[in-house]
Amino acid sequence: MPQDSRPDRNQRDPISEVFHLYDPPVWLVTARHGDRRGGLIATLAVRASIVPELPRMVIGIAKHHHTWGLIKASGTFALHLLRLDDLDAVWRFGLASGHHTDKLAGLPERLTPEGNPLYPNARAWLDCRVEAHMDAGDRTLYLAEVRGGAVLTRGPVLGVGTLLGSAPSERLAELNRLYRADQVLDSTAIQAWRQARE
Repeated sequence: MPQDSRPDRNQRDPISEVFHLYDPPVWLVTARHGDRRGGLIATLAVRASIVPELPRMVIGIAKHHHTWGLIKASGTFALHLLRLDDLDAVWRFGLASGHHTDKLAGLPERLTPEGNPLYPNARAWLDCRVEAHMDAGDRTLYLAEVRGGAVLTRGPVLGVGTLLGSAPSERLAELNRLYRADQVLDSTAIQAWRQARE
């Protein structure tokens, strides 16, 4: 997600430029297993079905995240779209590790019908049950049936471009630091995964 030390168009490589031509929504993923709960800001969450009666999503969750273990154990997760002005959710769920802190502490304890933590300030949410998963080296890709959801308030949702353009410089620096650290972990995992498949 982050990286808005956006170099000008002439300095970008073509692949990065393609990825910056669109502004994906920021998705908050929450999950729970037993008395453990957590959440994170996803770098991959997309609609995976055009059939209204059979809605599906695909998400990719890095294996080193606390939320990955919760989804693996429970087989469920909730997705939340954020209000345009809810940068606090990004700092809460994107800057701390769920291995060391309860990111949901201090929020009203509400659950979705599937038993996932419901972020109360969301613009909208979806309740998902995993149907299939694939190991991709750095992360697990989950194909999930959307079993429920709701629009809580009307209005625009937070996108990555808006987030990066609105973030105070110290928060953006911290996001970028964490993003670069994750890139190192992901690069090693992807390369090992590829070598094992040769």
